Formats: sequence, C-alpha cells, structure tokens
Amino acid sequence: MTSFEDYLALQALYTNYAYVLDDGRIDEWPEFFVEHGSYKLQSRENYDRGFPLATLWFESKGMLKDRVFSVKETLYHESYFQRHIVSAARVTGTDGARTHAEANYVVLRTKRGQFPEFLSVGRYVDVIVKEGGALKFESRHCIFDNELIPNSLIYPI
Repeated sequence: MTSFEDYLALQALYTNYAYVLDDGRIDEWPEFFVEHGSYKLQSRENYDRGFPLATLWFESKGMLKDRVFSVKETLYHESYFQRHIVSAARVTGTDGARTHAEANYVVLRTKRGQFPEFLSVGRYVDVIVKEGGALKFESRHCIFDNELIPNSLIYPI
C-alpha cells in the first residue's frame, strides 16, 4: 500500500466481501480470490501453536466454487442470516506486489423467530494482490477466537 487511494481500495475489498456474504450472494464469493487463492478457517489455538488443523480449508478458486455448489445444492440446513462487522484493515507489511493486512471481525447469525447470536469472533490475516486492476485475496485466513463453533457453520466467515 503506497497511497491513500490504495488503502481506500483495500477497505473497499473488505467492505464488499462482507456485504456480498451478508446479502446472500454467495455465488460472488470466489471472485474475491485469485485463481490459486486460499481460504482457511482455523481456531486461534491451532493458529498460535502453528498446527495446520483447520475447520475449513480451500486451496483454489475451484474449491471455493465447490463449496458454493454444496451450500446451494447439497447441504441441508436451517436457513439463517449473517451479518459481518469488520474493523478497519491494518496493513502489516508489503513484499513486492503483495500486501499483508489484518482486520478484526464479528459475525452474527439470526434464525427466523430467534434472537441473534454470535457465530464467530476473530481476525482476518490476509495476503492481497492486484489482479486485472482490482484487489483480490491470495489468501484469507479467518482465525476465530471462540473455542466452540456451531455444528452448522455453512457460509464463509
């Protein structure tokens, strides 16, 4: 990130990512990643200890698209809405064309006729690159702080 405009583009990436998921437009989710991009959802305990075990781990845009298909076509689950609250991103470094950034997040889940509940609380640790004039995730590492997660974690965090 070398300019204010670059930082605004980074903030827009984070904001648009959250809105796409919150609006239920999961088909658009893989487009936030480069072709070889990865998405990992992992507990803070495993992350801090350097353990590779993750709750979800997709290593390409093809795997992300498979997840979208499974969410829409094969998984049976009680429908719910989710809402992301994401802090401003903090750039932690750059190396060549890559930007390393982090942001805190809270994801709330609401089922019909029930009170909202915390679904996940944690932080994103990201590597971002520019592709075709747009910022995209080369990797998005979602590290959740909560020790327990619901058994129906369906949508991306």
